[in-house]
Parts: sequence; C-alpha cells; structure tokens
Amino acid sequence: MPDVDQVNKSHRESRVKKKRKKENDAKQHKGKDPRAFAMAGVQSSQKRQQRKADREHRKLHLPMPSHATAAQSIKQLEQLEQAKPGSRARQGTELAPVLIAVCGPPKSGKSTLIRSIVKHYTKQNIGEVKGPVTMVTGKKRRLTLFECPNDVNSMLDICKVADLVLMLIDGSFGFEMETFEILNILQTHGMPRVMGILTHLDLFKKTSQTRKVKKELKHRFWTEIYAGAKLFYLSGVIYGRYLKREVQNLCRFISVMKFRPMVWKNSHSHILADRVEDITPVPQVQSHPHCDRTVALFGYVRGCPFREGSAVHIPGVGDVRLESVNQLGDPCPLPTRVEPNTKVGGGEE
Repeated sequence: MPDVDQVNKSHRESRVKKKRKKENDAKQHKGKDPRAFAMAGVQSSQKRQQRKADREHRKLHLPMPSHATAAQSIKQLEQLEQAKPGSRARQGTELAPVLIAVCGPPKSGKSTLIRSIVKHYTKQNIGEVKGPVTMVTGKKRRLTLFECPNDVNSMLDICKVADLVLMLIDGSFGFEMETFEILNILQTHGMPRVMGILTHLDLFKKTSQTRKVKKELKHRFWTEIYAGAKLFYLSGVIYGRYLKREVQNLCRFISVMKFRPMVWKNSHSHILADRVEDITPVPQVQSHPHCDRTVALFGYVRGCPFREGSAVHIPGVGDVRLESVNQLGDPCPLPTRVEPNTKVGGGEE
C-alpha cells in the first residue's frame, strides 16, 4: 500500500464548557436580557401606564375628620390627652356604633337575619325585633342593626344616616318594587356601602335551577350597583335562624369593612333614637290628656356635636328646638373602656 497521510477529525469543544462560560458571563453582567423586556408596542404600553395611574388615583381620598369625636375645645383636648383610656373623661370620644340598615321587601327575612347576626356575636337569642339593636363586635367596634320599614319616608330617613345597607332579595321571586325604590334613594343621598343578600334559596328543588337564578340575580344586582358588588347567599333556615357557616361569612366581611365618611354626615348632627321616654308629669297628663308632652330621646350623636337651643327636625313631628343636651354613660361600652375593678352595675369589687 502506498503511504497515505492519516487525517484525523478536529477536536470538538465540550458543550459543558460553553454552557459554563455563558453562565459566567451572565453572572458578570448581572442584568436582564433587554430583548425579553422591550416594549411590544408604544400604544399598548401607553394604555397600560394610563390604566395604572387611574387605578392608583382612585385610591386617593381627601382626609376627613372622624364623625364621632365629641371634643369641642382645646381645653377638652388637653383633658383627653391627660386622661387614661378607661377613665370617664374619655367617654363619648370613641367612634359611634356602625349603623347597618337591613332593607328589603316584606317577608324577605329581615328579622331572621338580625336574630342570626345577634346570635353570632352575643350568643343570645332575641324574640321580636323592636327598634335598633346595638352590640359589641370587637375591641374597637360596635354595630347597630336597624330594620327599615317598608315605606318611602322611613327609607329616606335611614338612607341618609346608614353606613352600610344590607339589601335582602327574595331569590324565589326576584327584584321587587321596594328594592328599586331603596336603590334610587341611596343614589340620591351619597350611596353608602351596599351588600346584597339572596334568601329563600331552599325553595328550589333542583341544583341547576338554583345556580341559574343565582347567576341571573347577581348580574342584575351588578347592573344596579356596580360590577363586582358583594352578594351573599342564605340557603335555608334552621331553628328560626340562617345557617351558622353562612352567617359567619357575612359577619366576617362586615367586621373588616371600612367606611368612607361622607361630607353631609360630617357636617350635620343626627341621632338614631335607641330609646324614647315620655317624662311629662303624670298628674298633668291625667288632667289634660291632650297637653304638650315632654319627651327625652336617648342615642349616640353622629356628625358634629349638638348644642342646646339648636333647631332639629324629627321625622313625622316637625321642627323643634332642643331644651337641653346631657352626656350620659355609655350603655354599650367597648371592652377597652371597662375598668378592671368595676362591675357591670357600676359598684366596685
């Protein structure tokens, strides 16, 4: 055989070395690949930035004073700073109870809902609901539940002062005239927080029909309020109250909810009377049954403080003037205000 020079293949570099070299280069630069984070389009990026700015701007609110402070002068403020948190000098300076209006058409379950919420927070059973119900729900929060009657005048009065409106809707019937009346009144008076509650869902026999009704009423409720408004479902009643788990979910949302103070409420004094007493002398009433009566109203002052002699409007009565305004002890104090060595009746141990 003739002599032929041997030709070998050239040495091929290891792929592992290339990979390590690439990793080392990336560690040295410690930056991101600009090609992966470049703008796909100028217009889409502009819209995205504008939407982000709008969303952040909606969260901005002007600072408003609290509607429950009772301090009227610098001397009172100095006394409050020196007083202890549980002392009597600080009475009346805490936030008034959150006013929750329970609205809805007749036979929609308003009284049953109030009894269920009271049972959840206080572990107590109440019979017939008469007037406002105030209870302590936390270390710094109290709730006042009020059942709104089904007449336009009552709806007008309660919608002006309510912090939260629980709108009950009969799921087996749908939206009724009272529901639309309340919504129109709320839109006129500043639109407080509104939460919808569907009741009587246990009347449907088929699950598919229940899901269909829930979906239809939810979209209808969103059309009236706003897209994404909270809507709860109460499926049934056991022992005169709604199911414990469903009431617990509702109360959890109420306990963490924040309320934005409104200008009208801050600038107007108003009271939801928890108790009304006729203090006219009995002999005068017996001798003159139709004489002018002297009435005492008890309740939490909301808005700016009352002053003696100021004119007030009582729904159904008219405009009158206050003869006197007295500050009394809180009948439903917060846990932080109860002194450790004091009994509920007021005596010391």
